[in-house]
Amino acid sequence: MTIEGVKNLLVGFTKDDDRTSCAVAYGLALAQEAGAHVTIQGVSSKIVVAQPIASSVAQGLVADDNRRRLALAEAAAEAARRDAAAKGVPCVAQTVQMRLTDAAAVFGRQARLHDLTIMDRPSDLLSFPRALLEEALFASGRPAIVLPEGRTDFRLEHVMVAWDGSARAARALNEAMPFLRAAESVSLVAASEKGKDEAIPGSEIAPHLARHGIEATLVDLPVGAGGAAETLRQQAQVRRTDLIVMGAFVHSWWRQVTLGGVTEDFLENPPAPLFLSH
Repeated sequence: MTIEGVKNLLVGFTKDDDRTSCAVAYGLALAQEAGAHVTIQGVSSKIVVAQPIASSVAQGLVADDNRRRLALAEAAAEAARRDAAAKGVPCVAQTVQMRLTDAAAVFGRQARLHDLTIMDRPSDLLSFPRALLEEALFASGRPAIVLPEGRTDFRLEHVMVAWDGSARAARALNEAMPFLRAAESVSLVAASEKGKDEAIPGSEIAPHLARHGIEATLVDLPVGAGGAAETLRQQAQVRRTDLIVMGAFVHSWWRQVTLGGVTEDFLENPPAPLFLSH
């Protein structure tokens, strides 16, 4: 497996909950394959209480909790640095603790300086990790890989492109070229829906892939009773997919919350690591 063109990775994780991060192990494994440098950033939200309305006891409890979470992030970052050194991966490990909006903005700017950001699946829609992911996707101009829980090993036996013919899907496909070239097999799966005449069929994008040396299997499926997300999920499971390439967040945030969507469905329960591009 040779992955060319991926030389600078950002791995982000938080220690604001009890979940074990998979992003560091996955990121280091990817860096080994690609010969890439890794920046590992442990991000912790800082809780701030207004002094006039908070007692000294409450302020002390909040300060203790901030220190606890920062210490956890620092310990995890140091462990990641040692792991990277043992694997021979060039690495910078650091921690940041700020208010949520400030921390997300800083993380988004950091993502602009890297080829790719790797993160764990956000625990819920309004969580701190979700804010970091949205900033990395919307504010960086760079793609991200989002991992299911428990996925620490990097492999590319099969990559599935979730193709709907949109501009976002085209951008995701092009940004994922290093992974598509390195994969043992690639499928271009289109879950066809009525009313999308402006979309480009998979048969028309296939020659573009072929000229890049990628022979993709075209799969054009009608959307089943469970919708496009369930149709794609079943294909990912049947094909034992190692990476799903897809455009992110088709609707605005509010419409995404109220109407759902493939991205939101997959973020809630990823069937495989997601390569997302906006």
